Amino acid sequence: MDKKEISQLLNQIDIPQAKEKLYPLVYDNLHEIADKLFRRERSDHTLQPTLLVNEAYMNLVDQDQINWQGRTHFFAVGAQAIRRILVHHARTKNAQKRGGGVHNLELEEGIAFTPEKEGMVLDIHEGLEHLEKVHPRQAQVVELKFFGGLKMQEIADELGVSIKTIEVDWKVAKAWLKKFMKTDQ
Repeated sequence: MDKKEISQLLNQIDIPQAKEKLYPLVYDNLHEIADKLFRRERSDHTLQPTLLVNEAYMNLVDQDQINWQGRTHFFAVGAQAIRRILVHHARTKNAQKRGGGVHNLELEEGIAFTPEKEGMVLDIHEGLEHLEKVHPRQAQVVELKFFGGLKMQEIADELGVSIKTIEVDWKVAKAWLKKFMKTDQ
């Protein structure tokens, strides 16, 4: 993927041809993120990675108010779009707040989680909303890594802090979310 070409196309996103050229350049990355999210989902999950990618992409390129700062910024905002879509889908599929029991939450190695129920995305979303009130940057780190699939260095660059700071934020946020998931039943 040519980072420079993506950045140039993002600067010209108002031009329909730029949107058409951008899609194949970012599709594989967005699809990889979606695949990771669905890898451990139930096989009968009603939302498929390709649909998630297409909806997220359309949400991203139809943003009039965003001044794209480059590829990393695009995927950071993409993480937010993917999160919103998954939360919306989970809410419509799952009218109950929580199904009880303990959820296995694994935030290591990219975007691995093992939800037993559709409500897992809602649980993570709720946890991130609470974490955001206490420590907004840590919530951003989790969102960018978990939903956006960004690497630690990319997150550090996006947030303008050192990679060591991001590593500490990641470690503390994981512990906080695990505690939240166990105690907020």
